[in-house]
Amino acid sequence: MGYEHITLEEMDGFATVTMCRARRRNSLSEEHLRELLDAFQNIAEGDARGVILAAEGPVFSSGHDFNDMHNRNLDEMKQLLGICGDLMQLLQRIPQPVIAQVEGLATAAGCQLVASCDLAVAGESAHFQMPGGGGGWFCHTPGVALVRAVGRKRALEMLLTGDSIDAQTAAEWGLVNRVVPDPDVATETRALLQRATRGSGYSKAKGKQALYSQMDLNTVGAYELATEVMAETSQSRDGQEAINSFVEKRPPEFGN
Repeated sequence: MGYEHITLEEMDGFATVTMCRARRRNSLSEEHLRELLDAFQNIAEGDARGVILAAEGPVFSSGHDFNDMHNRNLDEMKQLLGICGDLMQLLQRIPQPVIAQVEGLATAAGCQLVASCDLAVAGESAHFQMPGGGGGWFCHTPGVALVRAVGRKRALEMLLTGDSIDAQTAAEWGLVNRVVPDPDVATETRALLQRATRGSGYSKAKGKQALYSQMDLNTVGAYELATEVMAETSQSRDGQEAINSFVEKRPPEFGN
């Protein structure tokens, strides 16, 4: 698939997906969403150890493209929002860690993208907003990812008021992992991803999948699932290598 709204590059074991629709504030038209879906599906099946989601221009993403939404009927709107939901879930379903490199403003579904990524690094000038609360169309689907990232009270404050929060507040609330000076965002994003991808890729993929699976379970169910997966992975090549290398007092040698 040839891309018009994004670029996909792989270097040193990392894939970088860059939204390059800066003239439209990286708004998420259906074509843009489909390109992102295709790129992340390809990455999931490839050899990259981790993924960076970045954007060109002063806006990370302004959310859905209202020009693309204009005059859509109910079924067409459901289709568009369904594609967006598929993308957000795919970010958490692929085996590789996905990190958002946030420079500038992230609003509505753009903020949803950040909340859906496994990790996020933001520049000091970044802001995050759910503007539907101040207008006539509530940010229902962005709220799904937001509430899971920051909790009910903080999510509702953003969703009901429509106020933006700065990068430091986003870090304090758990929407991003850390805030760094604007010129350092790309470097710090890659550095965090390098740390998040060291060790066994198989182990991380299973761990990421299990974490998202148990998040909405009650405590008993979460422990049952985690116990099953942890016991299962103890018998894998990398699980056995982790145990044996410790006992044998030598550096581990994990598979890809």
